[in-house]
Amino acid sequence: MDFRFSEDQLALAESVREFLADTHGPQVLRHLDKDGPRDPNIWQGLVDMGLTGLMVPEEFGGLGLGLAEAALIAAECGRACLAEPLVDTAFVAVPWLLAKGETGQLAAILAGVCRIPLPHAINPWVADGDGAHLKSVDPLRILTKGTGGDDPHLLDLAALMSAAQLVGLADAMLAQAIEYAKIRTQFGQPIGAFQGLKHQLASCAVAIEFAKPVVWRAAQALQDEVPTRSIHVSHAKVAATDAATLTAETAIQVHGAMGYTYEVDLHFWMKRTWALSGAWGSRAFHLNRIDNAVLGDMLELGPQATFA
Repeated sequence: MDFRFSEDQLALAESVREFLADTHGPQVLRHLDKDGPRDPNIWQGLVDMGLTGLMVPEEFGGLGLGLAEAALIAAECGRACLAEPLVDTAFVAVPWLLAKGETGQLAAILAGVCRIPLPHAINPWVADGDGAHLKSVDPLRILTKGTGGDDPHLLDLAALMSAAQLVGLADAMLAQAIEYAKIRTQFGQPIGAFQGLKHQLASCAVAIEFAKPVVWRAAQALQDEVPTRSIHVSHAKVAATDAATLTAETAIQVHGAMGYTYEVDLHFWMKRTWALSGAWGSRAFHLNRIDNAVLGDMLELGPQATFA
């Protein structure tokens, strides 16, 4: 079996990466932070590219793609530190509505005139909802507190997409740290030449690359409705959180004391990492789900189960 993404899937992700790089760079983030975290032109650009309809079925005018493609694009949203709540509406709310057989809002979502923040008992703070705004560690997230049930499918969808964004965030922070290590000099040479720093950055790269297939596997498991899908989602959230947190800490160290300051673009990605690490279930919550599955014999272990 070929587990690789197809050329079409990778081309889609690359086109989104290029679009976001051109329209949503660090200067745009600073503009949003200063003048207001929402720009209608940015949202309209996402709509025009068809991203709000990525998972909307073709009979309703969308692209009709699945969770694997959505996870790939969510990672690109993380890489760009996208401020707009595209992932929450297009990659979480849409498949959740489809699972419930509710199609009445799909046309409005596709057209970009409807955003659907979905609160949950484990995550009552939603992006861009109605009501009084709450402060977030991430200044580009507009949070409101809602009341929601404990739908496990909604939790899995949102935790998966948070994990996908986290691996994209980690990729971006690692790239920023590497570039800074090339230009910052100490003792007459770039700091990136020092063995200790190389090892730190390499550890981040390994953690990210180990987290990615876990996230992609969780997306496919959720798409295929395999019985152990929730465990795969929790594994993905833990792996992505660990990789992004490690990379954020390392990138700050690479930048030195100025790594914490507003003058360094890194802080936008760092704050988004902190926000998403605790969203839709903390690391402890998802580790507990994995522990209960393994110790409770819900998850069969060993090669005979893994490769069956």
